[in-house]
Amino acid sequence: MEPTTQAFKSNVKTALGDKQLRRALGTIEQGFVAKRAQTTQALPEFEQLRNQARDVKDHTLANLDVYLEAYEAKVEGLGGHVHWAQDAAQACDIVLDICKQHDAKLVTKSKSMITEEIALNSALDAAGIEPVETDLGEYIIQLRKEPPSHIIAPAIHLTHEQIEADFRDKHTNLDEDRVLDDGAELVAEARTQLRQKFLKADVGITGANFLIAETGANVIVTNEGNADLTHTLPRVHIVVASIEKLVPTFEDAMGILRILARSATGQDISAYTSFTSGPKRPGDVDGPDAYHVVLLDNGRSDMLGTEFQEMLRCIRCGACMNHCPVYNTIGGHAYGWIYPGPMGAVLTPSLIGVDKAGLLPNASTFCGRCEAVCPMHIPLPKMMRHWRSREFERHLSPSTTRYGLKLWRHLACRPKVYQFVTGLVIRTLKALSAGKGVLHKLPFASAWTRHRDFPAPEGKTFQAQWRDRQTKGDA
Repeated sequence: MEPTTQAFKSNVKTALGDKQLRRALGTIEQGFVAKRAQTTQALPEFEQLRNQARDVKDHTLANLDVYLEAYEAKVEGLGGHVHWAQDAAQACDIVLDICKQHDAKLVTKSKSMITEEIALNSALDAAGIEPVETDLGEYIIQLRKEPPSHIIAPAIHLTHEQIEADFRDKHTNLDEDRVLDDGAELVAEARTQLRQKFLKADVGITGANFLIAETGANVIVTNEGNADLTHTLPRVHIVVASIEKLVPTFEDAMGILRILARSATGQDISAYTSFTSGPKRPGDVDGPDAYHVVLLDNGRSDMLGTEFQEMLRCIRCGACMNHCPVYNTIGGHAYGWIYPGPMGAVLTPSLIGVDKAGLLPNASTFCGRCEAVCPMHIPLPKMMRHWRSREFERHLSPSTTRYGLKLWRHLACRPKVYQFVTGLVIRTLKALSAGKGVLHKLPFASAWTRHRDFPAPEGKTFQAQWRDRQTKGDA
């Protein structure tokens, strides 16, 4: 997927005018948000687990080279192969080479945002290899030729009626009289279509929630079990994962798993937690004949040692976007690339550059909900401010913004002038409100007052009130 992050403002206008999108996003509050609150409150040690998870990831990132080498040695000791990819193009080439070696014609895929990041499906299509997404949400958006709009619920932007219409349009063998009026019927229909794909697949490709250096295992959590069919039935299993997915030990992974599902979907634990560690061994009744892991950098190592390193703690739970008032208003597609919401506003500029994605960290109210619910204690608002600073330093922000900040700085460095100007503005706004307490039109703020009233100032400024208090105190 080519980024359209520079079209963020026009994307937002389109999203705000989409009534079906607003209806679909309305389910987030009563779904993910409410369920997360219930399950986290029911776990007394949740905050302790968050702290432990943060410390584990910080330790891993500080010693990432050591754990990557340990993981590679374990995988190869189990009969697997580890491949190192510097960027998206190299990762796609590695996967294509493996597929060609095994004369693959059909590839099933499951649980992998990283393959969205590197546009692997497009590369497979171009090579004449059919990729089939098997997670229900990913399958739906593949039918629609759309990118995911959420990292754990890719089709959350769609209503039931839209999905039913897509199934009736794309599933040419679907009986016209078949009833598809509830979720269970839609799931059953998708399974009918996917069953033969699972059985015919030559290669299965998955992502990873965690890679365990101690054992060489790959951990995947799902609620549908499609990942198990993807890595068990085909002759070849390829894991594509970014380098920050490493954790040192099995115990570390178990600790983070306790907060992952609770933060993501409000479950105590996902329905399926699967561990894969190498090809089928003598005596095994199932499993792949060949096992490959593609470890992708794609800009992650450049984040190490910078003010954005903490972003690499992210476990892709989606809690930040579930609680974000901006995401809940515009959805994920408006962000213009793979990673939406607060985590995307930090990660996307890190991966494709602030010159292309500088609008994203500016799309925040800084309410702090994202940081408050993040299971890994990632300071997302702070890092968005860092990106805003870099954007300003490189003169990438709009000239009105730069000159406005310079004017504010000029006034803020001159307290008496600042007090005079703010006092004048307050008196002017009061006069414009004509005693009604609100303004329906406001110069330089028409985008705000076009849809809502602007409260007129009341009383004195904070500084004036402070001076009055100090004067009374001295008296």
